[in-house]
Amino acid sequence: MEDDAPVIYGLEFQARALTAQTAETDAIRFLVGTQSLKFDNQIHIIDFDDENNIINKNVLLHQAGEIWHIGGSPADKSVLTTCYNKTSDCKVTGCAAVWRMPAEWESGSHDSPDDSSNNPQTLELLCHLDNTAHGNMACVLWEPMGDGKRLISLADNHVLLWDLQESSTKAVISSSATLEGKGQLKFTSGNQIYCIENAHGQLVRDLDFNPNKQYYLASCGDDCKVKFWDVRNIGEPVKTLEEHSHWVWSVRYNHSHDQLVLTGSSDSRVILSNMVSISSEPFGHLVDEDDLSDTEENNQEEKSKEPLQDSIISTYEEHEDSVYAVEWSSADPWLFASLSYDGRLVINRGSEGGRGEGGERLPSLNPTGPSDLLGSEGGRERGIEKQKEEEEERKKLTQHTAGLSN
Repeated sequence: MEDDAPVIYGLEFQARALTAQTAETDAIRFLVGTQSLKFDNQIHIIDFDDENNIINKNVLLHQAGEIWHIGGSPADKSVLTTCYNKTSDCKVTGCAAVWRMPAEWESGSHDSPDDSSNNPQTLELLCHLDNTAHGNMACVLWEPMGDGKRLISLADNHVLLWDLQESSTKAVISSSATLEGKGQLKFTSGNQIYCIENAHGQLVRDLDFNPNKQYYLASCGDDCKVKFWDVRNIGEPVKTLEEHSHWVWSVRYNHSHDQLVLTGSSDSRVILSNMVSISSEPFGHLVDEDDLSDTEENNQEEKSKEPLQDSIISTYEEHEDSVYAVEWSSADPWLFASLSYDGRLVINRGSEGGRGEGGERLPSLNPTGPSDLLGSEGGRERGIEKQKEEEEERKKLTQHTAGLSN
């Protein structure tokens, strides 16, 4: 993206559902679902050409109803889920279903993408997630590292685990949990591991787990705060951000660089934070010497011994309405999209070893994760030590869970 300039795409209808096409790791692609009460709703397949800074779109009809949540399969680019409202006899019901894109559309390589909105095709229904006995569906999530055969859904006060069978044409509930009272999950099988009471002063809107530190998660809510938790010690958050002035609807860790955290809010802003002190690399990462000036090179060894400071990298103000969703690209770890209710999709690029708001140099982040520290022999030794520590923590958690079961 030239000069990191944002690229804006406008939808005809209002929208709040956004996801990256998770199984697509080569092309930069996002899926957006619309909310219209009068017209057939749509799913926009957004392809971003990073070299030319342009967007190509494909449009598919979603005639089932207005879309409140959308998710892409981690294993099959053509398969996705939606949560939508269905109106019948003046009654609104929250439903969910698994869909397949037409074969010629899943790759985003249609011959005339700009003409697709004039003659859109319809999604192929694979199966409904029958929630008759459990209430209105709110969201459906795929097992992140799975084979695209397991889903988890939230329906009123029920959490449901689904197994997809017969090429995803049949969904069967394999386990469930029921919310009974304030913050108390009663599982039909297994035991509750932890519960964070009074996590936020008002409604909790979203949460996301750190992809590289299994015990850390971020939450956000109507108290305008973003909180970071270590689930081994849930008495209080390890960090709290209060940069937004209204409800915070979405929080997302970067999949590769867990220092980078995105938030979107009803204050119409998107904020990119550098939460390095609670990341998998609190002392930063060895920077390529070719990217350093003489002065920076001389100070690099000394600075690497000191923990880096958390900071706000950037505040993005391209939206004019509530920002309901933010998502990192699954193909480019530096690129993200945000969606506001007026149907405005904005694609931006985050920091890539650049400088913060105060002009300080940001750390060059490791694109392959914390277990593959690059650089000197000492760096590799620290990576081995980190892996051993993580393995010990996993054993302790397993023993703790076994003790609860007994």
